[in-house]
Amino acid sequence: MHFVNDTMKFMEDRGMRSATIRVLVVDDSTFIRHAIARMLSKYPDIEVVGQARNGEDALAMVRECSPDVMTLDIEMPGMNGLDVLDIIMRECPMPVIMVSSLTEDSAKETFRALELGAVDFISKQLDGSLLTITKIETHLIEKIRAAASSREKIAGLLGTETSRQNHKYFSTVPPETRVAWPRARGHQHAAAHGVDALVVIGSSTGGPKAIQEILAQWPSAFSCSVLVIQHMPKFFTKPFAARLHEQCALAVCEANDGDCLEAGRVFVAPGGRHLRLESHVGQKVLIRISSDLTHLPYRPSVNLAMESAANIFGDSVIGVVLTGMGNDGELGMAAIKTAGGRTLVQDEASCIVYGMPKAVVAAGHADVVVPLSRMHEEIHKCLVRLIEHQSARSLEVCG
Repeated sequence: MHFVNDTMKFMEDRGMRSATIRVLVVDDSTFIRHAIARMLSKYPDIEVVGQARNGEDALAMVRECSPDVMTLDIEMPGMNGLDVLDIIMRECPMPVIMVSSLTEDSAKETFRALELGAVDFISKQLDGSLLTITKIETHLIEKIRAAASSREKIAGLLGTETSRQNHKYFSTVPPETRVAWPRARGHQHAAAHGVDALVVIGSSTGGPKAIQEILAQWPSAFSCSVLVIQHMPKFFTKPFAARLHEQCALAVCEANDGDCLEAGRVFVAPGGRHLRLESHVGQKVLIRISSDLTHLPYRPSVNLAMESAANIFGDSVIGVVLTGMGNDGELGMAAIKTAGGRTLVQDEASCIVYGMPKAVVAAGHADVVVPLSRMHEEIHKCLVRLIEHQSARSLEVCG
């Protein structure tokens, strides 16, 4: 089914509408469709403009209803969610939130959906009861509102053939184009264990693509260790880390409790649990994974990971906050800045959702605000300055 000729009218209708968010719900399960529609209908700023039971119906309703946001099931008979998404993003780009089950297999399909242009995803909580389905309500509402605010960016990003060709979620950067990274002599804990500095990256909505874009620029001969704290449910972080490992020069893995920080290795915090660092005199820096601190609104918590990093690595920490909802990372970046480290933030124009970066900037904790395309260069500059600072300090001690 094609509806290219309707695209202009679709976009014009959007611009003329009120602030109400028009949502199309797509799922082959009648129970799920009705449950999601009932959730959304409770909110005055959201209007459910249609419910589609399969891919063909979804495409027809996009043309007829001009929704602002679509929630899209992945597994459907006939034309599945990925097929629908591919057509939508080629013909009429709009914010799409994938709704998938909580398994590693569905995680792989979800990352394929992000590659095709989906703005976010949410995991179904299924055991056959409406009570369980409603557990996703708060997160779903947050994601729909965030997605609606990004609709112009989505349309601009994927609205032309050239931009679609350039939108590669996991694109490999040729080795010859990667920047040569220097070696630094950092804080005593770092230098003593072969890790010159630590980069801590925090993100949420839109983060997987942004993280890959940064890591793809780094060579395997990298003397720093990297922590990635991406808001993501369990079962999703392991496939995410594996996919990054396939496409990046650095070694990437999902972090396990008791792992030692290593130079040239990226550790992805496991979904649904917290990651923090632990170190004692004469010992290596260890990763600790736990399910405690349930009062924290996000698991994994960017704040917690950054604060523990600042306590151990001092001025040899580079904090990076990328696109995402909420304010997680604000306190962590404050801790890094207080310890003498550097704090880098993605700018609003390149963010899918300017929530987490905005919180850091508003609090005055951002040293540098740059587009995503320049973030790897800024991290490189920070490492160069760190080398110069450490060298100067060494000369003072020797003198």
